[in-house]
Amino acid sequence: MKKKLVYLTLIVLLLNNTMQAQNNIKPKNGYTPQTGVIVTMLKDLKSRVTQSVEKLNQDEVDFLLDENANRIGAMILHLAATEKYYQVFTFENRGFTTEENEKWLVPLELGDTARKQLINKPISYYLDIWNDIRSETLDLLKTKDDKWLNSKVKRANMNNHWAWYHVMEHQANHMGQIRFVMKRMPETN
Repeated sequence: MKKKLVYLTLIVLLLNNTMQAQNNIKPKNGYTPQTGVIVTMLKDLKSRVTQSVEKLNQDEVDFLLDENANRIGAMILHLAATEKYYQVFTFENRGFTTEENEKWLVPLELGDTARKQLINKPISYYLDIWNDIRSETLDLLKTKDDKWLNSKVKRANMNNHWAWYHVMEHQANHMGQIRFVMKRMPETN
């Protein structure tokens, strides 16, 4: 009995230590401290969204829960479009150009047009676009420091830190929406 108790205690301690290691947020090397924390959180959220969807087949990527819902592929592209918008908004102090609007407005707004246009692409298509946008974000954040992060965004009543917090908040909300949709997909054999 004592051996079992010792064994179970060891398992609980190992699991507890493993779980605690996953819950540490530390600044990512190569960035200033606060910016590095933002980068760590951005990477964690993107990783969790990606892990949720990366193995979806085409029917799952294009699944539509109802006539007002969004497809998972479209939601991933929406995350990329939102991140791209905040790139130009915070790093360049502007909104989208006409050319950028043509590229990003449909996934940014979603809705009927997105339901018609954002379909029949594998999940890798959407994830690759988001990967490219994220790579740009990380490169741009390397050029900034914590003073920039805490400075006010021109043309807005927010600072850069809040703007990038909002990007993360947005991703977390859609991660929940994506998982909700996935749980309601018809089971396939």
